[in-house]
Amino acid sequence: MMDDLEKAILISFDEYGTVNPQLKSQAVAYCQQIKDNPLICSICIEKLCFSKLVQVHFWCLQCLYEVLGTRYSDMTPDQISFLRKSLFSMACFEGLDDKNSVKLLDGPAYIKNKLAQVLTTLIYFEYPTVWSSVFLDFLPNLSRGAVVIDMFCRLLNSLDDELISLDYPRTAEETAVAARVKDAMRQQCISQIVRAWYDIVSMSRNSHPEICASVLDTMRRYISWIDIGLIVNDTFLRLLFELILVDGGLDQLRAAAASCVLAVVSKRMEPQLKLNLIKSLQMSRVFVLLGEDKDSELVASVAALLTGYATEILDCYKRLNAEDKGASVELLNEVLPSVFYVMQNCEIDTTFSIVQFLSGYVATMKSLSPLRETQLHHVGQILEVIRMQIQFDPIYRDNLDVLDKIGKEEEDRMMEFRKDLITLFRSVGRAAPDVTQIYIRNSLISSVAAPPDRNVEEVEAALFLFHAFGESLSDEALRTGNGLLKELVPMLLSSRFPCHSNRLVALIYLDTITRYAKFVQENNQYIPLVLAAFLDERGIHHPNVNVSRRASYLFMRVVKLLKAKLVPFIETILQSLQDTIAQFTRTHCVENDLLVAENGSHIFEAIGLLIGMEDVPVEKQTDFLSSLLSPLCQQIEALIANAKVQNSEESPAKIWNIQQIIMAINALSKGFSERLVTASRPAIGLMFKKTLDVLLQILVIFPKIESLRYKVTSFVHRMVDTLGASVFPYLPKALEQLLAESEPKELVNFLVLLNQLICKFRAAVQAIMEEVYPVIAGRIFNILPRDGFPSGPGSNTEEIRELQELQRTVYTFLHVITTHDLSEVFLSPKSRGYLDPMMQLLLQTSCHHKDTVIRKACVQIFTRLIKDWCSKRFGEEKVPGFQSFVIEAFATNCCLYSVLDKSFDFHDANTLVLLGEIVVAQKVMYEKFGNDFLTHLVSKGFPAAHCPQDLAEQYCQKIQGDIKSLKSFYQLFIENLRQEQNGSLVFR
Repeated sequence: MMDDLEKAILISFDEYGTVNPQLKSQAVAYCQQIKDNPLICSICIEKLCFSKLVQVHFWCLQCLYEVLGTRYSDMTPDQISFLRKSLFSMACFEGLDDKNSVKLLDGPAYIKNKLAQVLTTLIYFEYPTVWSSVFLDFLPNLSRGAVVIDMFCRLLNSLDDELISLDYPRTAEETAVAARVKDAMRQQCISQIVRAWYDIVSMSRNSHPEICASVLDTMRRYISWIDIGLIVNDTFLRLLFELILVDGGLDQLRAAAASCVLAVVSKRMEPQLKLNLIKSLQMSRVFVLLGEDKDSELVASVAALLTGYATEILDCYKRLNAEDKGASVELLNEVLPSVFYVMQNCEIDTTFSIVQFLSGYVATMKSLSPLRETQLHHVGQILEVIRMQIQFDPIYRDNLDVLDKIGKEEEDRMMEFRKDLITLFRSVGRAAPDVTQIYIRNSLISSVAAPPDRNVEEVEAALFLFHAFGESLSDEALRTGNGLLKELVPMLLSSRFPCHSNRLVALIYLDTITRYAKFVQENNQYIPLVLAAFLDERGIHHPNVNVSRRASYLFMRVVKLLKAKLVPFIETILQSLQDTIAQFTRTHCVENDLLVAENGSHIFEAIGLLIGMEDVPVEKQTDFLSSLLSPLCQQIEALIANAKVQNSEESPAKIWNIQQIIMAINALSKGFSERLVTASRPAIGLMFKKTLDVLLQILVIFPKIESLRYKVTSFVHRMVDTLGASVFPYLPKALEQLLAESEPKELVNFLVLLNQLICKFRAAVQAIMEEVYPVIAGRIFNILPRDGFPSGPGSNTEEIRELQELQRTVYTFLHVITTHDLSEVFLSPKSRGYLDPMMQLLLQTSCHHKDTVIRKACVQIFTRLIKDWCSKRFGEEKVPGFQSFVIEAFATNCCLYSVLDKSFDFHDANTLVLLGEIVVAQKVMYEKFGNDFLTHLVSKGFPAAHCPQDLAEQYCQKIQGDIKSLKSFYQLFIENLRQEQNGSLVFR
């Protein structure tokens, strides 16, 4: 009959939501209450013996596991003895005489595993000091049959998992206990355990192959730390190889035996001993097993065994001296064909370890020069293995071509999978460049010749290898065409693969041409071939938009590289791109067609780079630019003219069109230098000025369209760089419009534009800044919160993030103004009203902001303003009240109190830089204000910080000396003051 505890356990284990949550929480609480009972061990053992519910068995075993782990030292010897005997008898399949008793080993695997875990906990505390006979007591019980043998394996596996194995992180205490257990087992019982393993496997291999496989799986775990002689002897090794080689045996048992041999091979020992062991194994007899069912468990284990075996031979080779290396080389030569076979034919998890092994093999080959014939043959095989491995599966061909969800996942998976193989390939390329180039040539020739229905994946892989090979070549090698490159690059450029319409092939083809463009730079005769590849249906005119987009970007990169060499081809290029350019003057682009947008942007940048060169005759340059800019500007003007009468449905499409045209013009202008458009060819500059005039109208007609404002701002940035000072007449109108409707995010972009103007033109923009600054200041002090930003839950909103970004940009803006000789801007009549809030903001930030880089900027602003506004040559103060504010507020609060705060961390590099700026500020204040500064600090600031008289005197002396010694002194000074105040004073 079920009692309350059993009911509570069943309710607490409910996973289907059929139990009332309140009832379930009551059941959990009741179970916990029982768990805290001093008699819990007796209660659990009784339930384990008599309850027929596996949930109750599991709960009791878990409870004992927790109780032993946390309360072992509090238990009485009698309690532990009772627990030990009871659990051990359960593990040995002994039941009580009572006919109602239950045998746990008849239960499911997870109950037996949990029992093993509880016994392991007892072993942790008691072996060998208290319970020294645990393993020896178990051995006679193995004669009870498979069920006890299985339990013994589970116990040893649990001991490995919970304590011994180095695959899991261990505490120092666990490591010490593991050493104690292993030492005792080696001394007392491991030889008997190994003997039992041997007897079980040799006698039961035919009758109980599954249990023999379990025994061998357990043995594999222990080989790494037991005496290797117990396994490496004629008797046991012969048995293992018999099991592996027997035809028709259980795959699971054969695989387990192979894993044991791998553990033997992997055991750490001296290289000569290891080599002798490896030679004695006669592993070549195992090679033939790879021909069996390639998906079987056996082949997976044999593949892992051969990989581990090859890795160990290579390790011996590296560690042996020259005269002993020969045997390693022979063994490697013998096993390598099998390793290659595994990689090409077995779909298993050993690919990564094989790649690691082959990388090590290639690295050792690099030390051998020249390579012998056998090694050259192996290089060829490694290259073939790599090419086969990196090929996409044809089953995904259509998915990859259209790049649907399945295709995207497969492409991502393959790109990740290829990383290690390509690293290996580059190593091969460095070790044997000639062999690698011949292999690439043959792969390309074979790919061109293959029928189109078969060669997509083959061509892509061959091109991918050619592309990867270029990554490891120096610029010099690429330019001169070392080795076979003189043959390979022209072959690539003139190849027209039957499968060129495939997206993957087209993309890697264009990427590879771009990689080798430096060769074309030195060999101009191939320029027509490069241009053809990019401009015909293999590139920009490819039917797949993903390919044409990538082609546009790569074409722009190639143009950048070959620029001057392309002047004779400009007209041909423009003719070929006419249809692409025309897309940008169509009225009805597909809304949000990002592919078209990106294509156009890159195409126009490439054209700008071509026609913007001084090598292009001025008449032609003017014609080219006019033929591009005029239709684009006309299109904008037409769209603007219609804007007031447009209906709402047309509006998004028109805005989209305008955006594309601004992007195109912006990209086009990148090819024109300031010198060309302002000095040597002002007519070109005039064309861009007219364009700017047209684009600025967009701000008037569409004042609230954020995307258009952003694009126009970006173009103004570009024109500042391109037109230089001749952009000035356009700035007032541009700045006025940009400032008119700006939200915090747009205000950030606006301030970045002003920073560019100030950095480029310095004092020349003072008049503009005197007009703009008061408007900005008024808006900023209205927008930014006076009391800082909220923190905690719900404070990380988009709005708060935008305001924080604005605040950071404001500090940069103030810093740029101050450090570019424009501090007079703050003193203009319109700006005077904002001087006090600005000073308070800077002071607060320099003392308390979490970002030390921003604090440093604010300190630098103060330092610069002191230099600018406090020169002694003025008979009266240039800025009334500024000197006293600096001395009374900045010097004490920022330079002293904020540094005394424990949050000012001297171990942080950025904080030390800030400290350096604070020291510089003090030095400047002393130079400008002399004793006024020192007197206030010594009489007001230092006493509040509990500064002793002698320290204050040292400060007064040091500030008169050089800045370097003052910096060193000031950190020690603050550290001393922190000890003096002893945490009793916190300054804010």
